[in-house]
Amino acid sequence: MSYTLVSSVKGRIESMTAEYVDISVSLLTLRIIAPTSTLENIGPIGTITSLLTSLQVREDSLTLYGFLTEDDRVTFETLIAINGVGPKLAIAILSKFSASALANLVQSGDTKTFTTVPGVGGRTASRILLELKGKMDHIWTIPYESDISDEVFESLTALGYSTQEAQSAISSIKDSELSTEEKLRLSLQFLTSR
Repeated sequence: MSYTLVSSVKGRIESMTAEYVDISVSLLTLRIIAPTSTLENIGPIGTITSLLTSLQVREDSLTLYGFLTEDDRVTFETLIAINGVGPKLAIAILSKFSASALANLVQSGDTKTFTTVPGVGGRTASRILLELKGKMDHIWTIPYESDISDEVFESLTALGYSTQEAQSAISSIKDSELSTEEKLRLSLQFLTSR
């Protein structure tokens, strides 16, 4: 069960491993489990840092999980709400993929890439990606960033298509070497064929 009793922690980094960081807050030192990306970017031992947290309450433990971004925290809480995905697997997933990269995997349904997470096989990957469908649209980004994609995106939204429709259309284009006009034509073709 997730509680918002402790929504963030700010304090001095006392020690750190590949799995957690100990942060001294006043008279307490809190052990916070975090994804690799968070641990690599919070600073060295002795510095003051701030983490967004998710307190997980189990029968036999209270565990704090820490994140640098709200997207990562929300993604963690979304993942652990899926049957069979516990905090340990959710942290492993967020150690492998950022929230936006995971959102792009969900949109593309890329189970092969998702199985690179330790402990995730093909069936589990398919089930998790299916469960996440529609729950991560708020952080979904265009899979590849370029001026052409931005121009196509702006053109589609100017024509009245929603952000999600524009992103879906751009994602459907496999050849990134096409001109802006060709990408716009293919995007419109994709949207009108739905």
